[in-house]
Amino acid sequence: MSTLLAGYESSDDERDGITAGPSSLSVAGGNLAQPDVEDEEDEEKLEEEARKDAFGLSMSNGQQKGSSSTNKATKAAVESAPDVLKEDPNGASLAIITRPTDKVVNVNLSYEDMMRPVAGPVDPFNQRKNKGMNTLSGHVEEQSMDNYSFAMAQRTFDVHGYALNPSTQSGTAQPIVGSLNNAHQNGYQSIETIRPSRSERKETKRKRGGKGDLGVVDGEGAYMGPWAEWQGDKDVDPVVEEEAEEWREEKRRREEAQQVAKEKMKVARDEKSIFHGKELHDYAGRTYMHIPTDTDVKLNPSEGSAPPNAYLPERCIHTWTGHNKGVSAIRLFPKSGHLLLSASMDTKVKLWDVYHEGNCLRTFLGHSQAVKDVAFNNSGSQFLSASYDRHIKLWDTETGKCIQAFTNGKVPNVVKFNPDYDKQNVFLAGMQDKKIIQYDLRQREIVQTYDQHLGPVNTITFVDENRRFVTTSDDKTIRGWDYDIPVVIKYIAEPYMHSMPAVTLHPTNKYFACQSMDNQILVYSADGSFRQNKKKRFAGHTVAGYACAIGFSPDGKYISSGTGNGDVVFWDWKNGKIQKRLKAHKEVVIDHCWLPNEHSKLVTASWDGLIKLWT
Repeated sequence: MSTLLAGYESSDDERDGITAGPSSLSVAGGNLAQPDVEDEEDEEKLEEEARKDAFGLSMSNGQQKGSSSTNKATKAAVESAPDVLKEDPNGASLAIITRPTDKVVNVNLSYEDMMRPVAGPVDPFNQRKNKGMNTLSGHVEEQSMDNYSFAMAQRTFDVHGYALNPSTQSGTAQPIVGSLNNAHQNGYQSIETIRPSRSERKETKRKRGGKGDLGVVDGEGAYMGPWAEWQGDKDVDPVVEEEAEEWREEKRRREEAQQVAKEKMKVARDEKSIFHGKELHDYAGRTYMHIPTDTDVKLNPSEGSAPPNAYLPERCIHTWTGHNKGVSAIRLFPKSGHLLLSASMDTKVKLWDVYHEGNCLRTFLGHSQAVKDVAFNNSGSQFLSASYDRHIKLWDTETGKCIQAFTNGKVPNVVKFNPDYDKQNVFLAGMQDKKIIQYDLRQREIVQTYDQHLGPVNTITFVDENRRFVTTSDDKTIRGWDYDIPVVIKYIAEPYMHSMPAVTLHPTNKYFACQSMDNQILVYSADGSFRQNKKKRFAGHTVAGYACAIGFSPDGKYISSGTGNGDVVFWDWKNGKIQKRLKAHKEVVIDHCWLPNEHSKLVTASWDGLIKLWT
């Protein structure tokens, strides 16, 4: 022990007087000299110091006092690693803690301790390592309060200006939120346990008005009984004359603005139309209603003739511009398709030429808000327009005159003429108030109401030789009706079904396709059974919540749909595979129509205000 401790001395100032005696090591000769009596006393002192400082923290390398021969003594063994503590006397958790004045580290730090981040958890997304943390930055205490406790705390804060802090665990002294002085005066009680003192009750009683005289019914001193008022109940802030004048001026300004809006509404509802052509009649006295015969395609085919073979369109050949806002619906002229009718959110309905110059032929003005839907009758001589101004109007396609206007105070979503030739005076309208109305244009009244849906009605589709019709609604159901009988004959509702705001009938009249809001097109039979054809399901497009219309090629070979990002997607009707994606517009393609007598021509309408012709 004496030889191990030789050569070390304490670095403390208190032990400067304790010196180690010479240990006569003979390095050259290799023999140890015999120690004298003084050396034995020095060794005993060193052993006592070693027992007091077992880890050698107070020892440091120093110069030995003695003869010149022992000053050059060196250690017998050389170690490259520094002398450190074998274990941390302060505990492993404080191993990394050092003082700013420390220049020597007395413990071996692990690699994890040295590479530990300065602040924050090691991995904030590791739930196993960070137990007890329910947020990335720490632990948020979860508390549960019943409605009564919350109401009492809120009432205490409103009346007395303080409340107990609910986020602190219950203890001897509850922290207070709000006024500490008021809380101290009330003994830190909530309002349910606070009882007013006798003096406070007397003071409150003095504020109560007198009951009055039982003999006096009205006037001063009349009997009030328990309905007597309290002092200060009718203390109202005095009205400043400047504020009153400012309010009167604001009220007058609002009334004037309301009157101007009513005048604009009245002017907007004045039905008129503007003809944009040079002459209404040509050299033969024909108007634009006449089906042209100078085209490469026969636009008036005979009954029963086969439709042309369809091909997918590839490029845009014409763009109709004229609407200031988005286009909400387009309709082609029945059978021929030589005219195009468009309804827009700019309150206008426009009629366009398709086969010649592609100009706007007439603009119909008469709605004060956006036009939602339009519908031709069988001959195309008249059409209906439904608007958000709660009006449905009947227009003459040729002259532009408004024949009739109807409203029941509700917003119409869809209008449809009865397809039967002997019922062209009747139309159906799906309303925002969950009803379907049947209106007779000759009688000028509602003749039938179909009231079964639980949400706004979106579509009306005639099936089964027009004896029945199918409606869809925001209530996520499909309902089948017999015409003129307000009783549901078929009710389709499944838990997995979504709203279907667009429905189109197949050219063969055997199926109808529904645009479901879960980005797929579902097909149902139109023979009266209304069964879903689960083999035919068309997906791969994204409608993004828009009521994108569905289209069929004239021969029924392809089914198409617009998308929320401006594409038109085409599927094969037989195998359900996507055949093509056509980038048509910058915004949602809300409606599109296939030309009935063409092989591959398609008209698309979008909320960017454009209508395009593709081939």
